[in-house]
Amino acid sequence: MQPQEITEILSRPTSRELLARDLTRLAYIAKDGTPRNVPIGFTWNGSEIVMCTSKNAPKLPALRDNPAVALTIDTEVHPPKILLIRGRAELDVVEGIPDEYLQMNGSYQMTPEQRVEWEAEVRSLYDGMVRIVVTPTWAKLIDFETTLPSAVEELIRQRDERRRA
Repeated sequence: MQPQEITEILSRPTSRELLARDLTRLAYIAKDGTPRNVPIGFTWNGSEIVMCTSKNAPKLPALRDNPAVALTIDTEVHPPKILLIRGRAELDVVEGIPDEYLQMNGSYQMTPEQRVEWEAEVRSLYDGMVRIVVTPTWAKLIDFETTLPSAVEELIRQRDERRRA
């Protein structure tokens, strides 16, 4: 997929709404060769998905061995809105708490007092974290209004051909 195609998809209003959400599902291949799909907080900086995790997270050795990942960001309503992204995970070990981690957790409903307590707890727990940075190399938006899964698009095309015949 060409970079301008990815940019066009990620610039659509529905994609921007989804990229402003709190959670994505990160799919990767674990060290034992089996697939994993884990929910993880994220932030979108306009060109990359940034996720943060503890330095001892089991996913990190797997991502070092095989950085190919797939992300799903979706809604829980009908019809669902789904943003699918593929890319390669780059791992960046940082001291302290990355700004992105504090940002991605900033949309949860917390009072100012709860926010202060939460941040103090986070800072006492982590001496550093790993930023998992994914630059999209492929993207697809499915909103069931203007875009559909490719298999459904194919079924519609086949049905229309049969009707014309």
